[in-house]
Amino acid sequence: MPAEANSRDLLLSRVLAYAVSDGITDKSLREIAAGVGTSHRMLIYHFGSREGLLVAIVAEVEKQQRAVLDSLVDPRATDAPAPGDVMRRLWQQVSDPALRPYVRLFFAVVGLAVQGVPGTGTLLDSLTEPWLDQGGAVRERLGLPDDPAALRLGVATARGLLLELLAGADPGEVDRSYELFVQMWEDTHIGGL
Repeated sequence: MPAEANSRDLLLSRVLAYAVSDGITDKSLREIAAGVGTSHRMLIYHFGSREGLLVAIVAEVEKQQRAVLDSLVDPRATDAPAPGDVMRRLWQQVSDPALRPYVRLFFAVVGLAVQGVPGTGTLLDSLTEPWLDQGGAVRERLGLPDDPAALRLGVATARGLLLELLAGADPGEVDRSYELFVQMWEDTHIGGL
Protein backbone atom coordinates (compact mmCIF):
# COMPACT_ATOMS: atom_id res chain seq x y z
CA MET A 1 0.00 0.00 0.00
CA PRO A 2 1.44 3.40 -0.91
CA ALA A 3 2.47 5.56 2.06
CA GLU A 4 -0.09 8.24 1.12
CA ALA A 5 -2.98 5.76 1.16
CA ASN A 6 -1.71 4.28 4.42
CA SER A 7 -1.49 7.77 5.93
CA ARG A 8 -5.05 8.53 4.82
CA ASP A 9 -6.33 5.24 6.26
CA LEU A 10 -4.58 5.84 9.58
CA LEU A 11 -5.98 9.36 9.76
CA LEU A 12 -9.47 8.10 8.91
CA SER A 13 -9.16 5.48 11.65
CA ARG A 14 -8.33 8.20 14.20
CA VAL A 15 -11.23 10.33 12.99
CA LEU A 16 -13.60 7.34 13.30
CA ALA A 17 -12.59 6.85 16.93
CA TYR A 18 -12.95 10.56 17.61
CA ALA A 19 -16.39 10.64 16.00
CA VAL A 20 -17.65 8.01 18.44
CA SER A 21 -16.10 9.49 21.55
CA ASP A 22 -16.71 13.20 20.94
CA GLY A 23 -19.28 13.49 18.15
CA ILE A 24 -18.44 15.17 14.90
CA THR A 25 -21.47 16.56 13.07
CA ASP A 26 -21.38 19.89 14.92
CA LYS A 27 -17.59 20.35 14.78
CA SER A 28 -15.56 22.41 12.37
CA LEU A 29 -12.72 20.89 10.40
CA ARG A 30 -10.24 22.66 12.71
CA GLU A 31 -11.94 21.20 15.80
CA ILE A 32 -11.87 17.72 14.28
CA ALA A 33 -8.21 18.14 13.35
CA ALA A 34 -7.31 19.25 16.87
CA GLY A 35 -9.29 16.34 18.31
CA VAL A 36 -7.30 13.78 16.33
CA GLY A 37 -3.92 15.50 16.63
CA THR A 38 -3.43 16.70 13.08
CA SER A 39 -3.91 19.89 11.11
CA HIS A 40 -6.97 20.94 9.19
CA ARG A 41 -4.70 21.16 6.13
CA MET A 42 -3.94 17.43 6.37
CA LEU A 43 -7.65 16.68 6.53
CA ILE A 44 -8.24 18.88 3.48
CA TYR A 45 -5.34 17.21 1.67
CA HIS A 46 -6.74 13.72 2.24
CA PHE A 47 -10.50 14.38 2.15
CA GLY A 48 -10.98 17.65 0.26
CA SER A 49 -13.32 19.31 2.74
CA ARG A 50 -15.19 18.78 5.98
CA GLU A 51 -18.06 17.27 3.99
CA GLY A 52 -15.62 15.02 2.11
CA LEU A 53 -14.33 13.80 5.47
CA LEU A 54 -17.86 13.06 6.68
CA VAL A 55 -18.58 11.12 3.48
CA ALA A 56 -15.34 9.14 3.96
CA ILE A 57 -16.38 8.24 7.52
CA VAL A 58 -19.81 7.07 6.39
CA ALA A 59 -18.30 5.11 3.48
CA GLU A 60 -15.84 3.36 5.79
CA VAL A 61 -18.48 2.39 8.36
CA GLU A 62 -20.78 1.14 5.58
CA LYS A 63 -17.87 -0.90 4.17
CA GLN A 64 -17.26 -2.43 7.60
CA GLN A 65 -20.94 -3.34 7.95
CA ARG A 66 -21.00 -4.97 4.51
CA ALA A 67 -17.95 -6.99 5.59
CA VAL A 68 -20.00 -8.19 8.57
CA LEU A 69 -22.74 -9.32 6.18
CA ASP A 70 -20.15 -11.12 4.08
CA SER A 71 -18.72 -12.87 7.15
CA LEU A 72 -22.13 -14.25 8.14
CA VAL A 73 -22.11 -16.73 5.26
CA ASP A 74 -18.76 -18.44 4.85
CA PRO A 75 -18.39 -19.52 1.21
CA ARG A 76 -16.24 -22.49 2.31
CA ALA A 77 -18.80 -23.83 4.79
CA THR A 78 -20.74 -26.92 3.81
CA ASP A 79 -23.82 -25.94 5.78
CA ALA A 80 -25.05 -22.40 5.28
CA PRO A 81 -27.14 -20.64 7.92
CA ALA A 82 -30.82 -20.07 7.28
CA PRO A 83 -31.35 -16.82 5.33
CA GLY A 84 -33.62 -15.40 8.05
CA ASP A 85 -30.89 -16.04 10.62
CA VAL A 86 -28.41 -14.12 8.47
CA MET A 87 -30.83 -11.19 8.33
CA ARG A 88 -31.33 -11.31 12.11
CA ARG A 89 -27.60 -11.39 12.83
CA LEU A 90 -26.97 -8.48 10.52
CA TRP A 91 -29.76 -6.50 12.22
CA GLN A 92 -28.21 -7.22 15.64
CA GLN A 93 -24.95 -5.79 14.33
CA VAL A 94 -26.24 -2.66 12.63
CA SER A 95 -28.70 -1.82 15.41
CA ASP A 96 -26.14 -2.23 18.19
CA PRO A 97 -26.31 0.87 20.44
CA ALA A 98 -22.52 1.21 20.17
CA LEU A 99 -22.97 2.07 16.48
CA ARG A 100 -25.57 4.81 17.06
CA PRO A 101 -23.06 7.66 16.66
CA TYR A 102 -22.22 6.33 13.20
CA VAL A 103 -25.89 5.78 12.33
CA ARG A 104 -26.63 9.35 13.41
CA LEU A 105 -23.76 10.58 11.25
CA PHE A 106 -25.01 8.47 8.32
CA PHE A 107 -28.40 10.16 8.35
CA ALA A 108 -26.87 13.61 8.87
CA VAL A 109 -24.57 13.20 5.87
CA VAL A 110 -27.32 11.70 3.70
CA GLY A 111 -29.38 14.78 4.59
CA LEU A 112 -26.56 17.03 3.39
CA ALA A 113 -26.15 14.97 0.21
CA VAL A 114 -29.83 15.07 -0.77
CA GLN A 115 -29.68 18.87 -0.34
CA GLY A 116 -26.79 18.97 -2.80
CA VAL A 117 -24.17 20.23 -0.34
CA PRO A 118 -20.83 20.30 -2.22
CA GLY A 119 -18.50 17.43 -1.34
CA THR A 120 -21.28 14.97 -0.51
CA GLY A 121 -22.44 13.86 -3.97
CA THR A 122 -20.33 10.71 -4.01
CA LEU A 123 -22.35 9.38 -1.08
CA LEU A 124 -25.53 9.30 -3.13
CA ASP A 125 -23.69 7.52 -5.93
CA SER A 126 -22.86 4.67 -3.56
CA LEU A 127 -25.75 4.78 -1.11
CA THR A 128 -27.45 1.47 -1.91
CA GLU A 129 -25.71 -0.30 -4.79
CA PRO A 130 -22.82 -1.71 -2.71
CA TRP A 131 -25.37 -3.22 -0.31
CA LEU A 132 -27.29 -4.73 -3.23
CA ASP A 133 -24.06 -6.17 -4.65
CA GLN A 134 -22.99 -7.62 -1.31
CA GLY A 135 -26.50 -8.89 -0.57
CA GLY A 136 -26.59 -10.48 -4.01
CA ALA A 137 -23.33 -12.30 -3.36
CA VAL A 138 -24.64 -13.60 -0.03
CA ARG A 139 -27.97 -14.54 -1.66
CA GLU A 140 -26.06 -16.55 -4.25
CA ARG A 141 -24.06 -18.39 -1.56
CA LEU A 142 -27.34 -19.24 0.17
CA GLY A 143 -28.79 -20.58 -3.07
CA LEU A 144 -31.70 -18.14 -3.14
CA PRO A 145 -33.31 -16.81 -6.31
CA ASP A 146 -32.25 -13.41 -7.64
CA ASP A 147 -34.61 -10.69 -6.38
CA PRO A 148 -33.05 -7.18 -6.47
CA ALA A 149 -36.33 -5.58 -5.36
CA ALA A 150 -36.36 -7.69 -2.19
CA LEU A 151 -32.74 -6.76 -1.46
CA ARG A 152 -33.53 -3.06 -1.90
CA LEU A 153 -36.56 -3.44 0.36
CA GLY A 154 -34.36 -5.05 3.01
CA VAL A 155 -31.87 -2.19 2.91
CA ALA A 156 -34.67 0.40 3.06
CA THR A 157 -36.44 -1.40 5.90
CA ALA A 158 -33.28 -1.63 8.00
CA ARG A 159 -32.48 2.04 7.40
CA GLY A 160 -36.02 3.12 8.23
CA LEU A 161 -35.97 1.15 11.48
CA LEU A 162 -32.55 2.57 12.36
CA LEU A 163 -34.05 6.02 11.93
CA GLU A 164 -36.86 4.99 14.29
CA LEU A 165 -34.24 4.03 16.90
CA LEU A 166 -32.53 7.40 16.54
CA ALA A 167 -35.89 9.14 16.92
CA GLY A 168 -36.38 7.44 20.28
CA ALA A 169 -38.63 4.51 19.43
CA ASP A 170 -38.65 1.65 21.90
CA PRO A 171 -35.84 -0.72 20.82
CA GLY A 172 -37.95 -3.78 21.63
CA GLU A 173 -40.73 -2.54 19.37
CA VAL A 174 -38.26 -1.79 16.60
CA ASP A 175 -36.74 -5.26 16.94
CA ARG A 176 -40.22 -6.79 16.73
CA SER A 177 -40.89 -4.78 13.58
CA TYR A 178 -37.70 -6.09 12.02
CA GLU A 179 -38.63 -9.63 13.06
CA LEU A 180 -42.01 -9.19 11.37
CA PHE A 181 -40.22 -8.06 8.20
CA VAL A 182 -37.98 -11.16 8.33
CA GLN A 183 -40.97 -13.43 8.83
CA MET A 184 -42.80 -11.82 5.91
CA TRP A 185 -39.68 -12.21 3.78
CA GLU A 186 -39.34 -15.86 4.77
CA ASP A 187 -43.00 -16.53 3.96
CA THR A 188 -42.55 -14.96 0.53
CA HIS A 189 -39.10 -16.27 -0.39
CA ILE A 190 -38.55 -19.46 1.56
CA GLY A 191 -42.12 -20.73 1.69
CA GLY A 192 -42.38 -20.31 -2.08
CA LEU A 193 -39.31 -22.43 -2.89
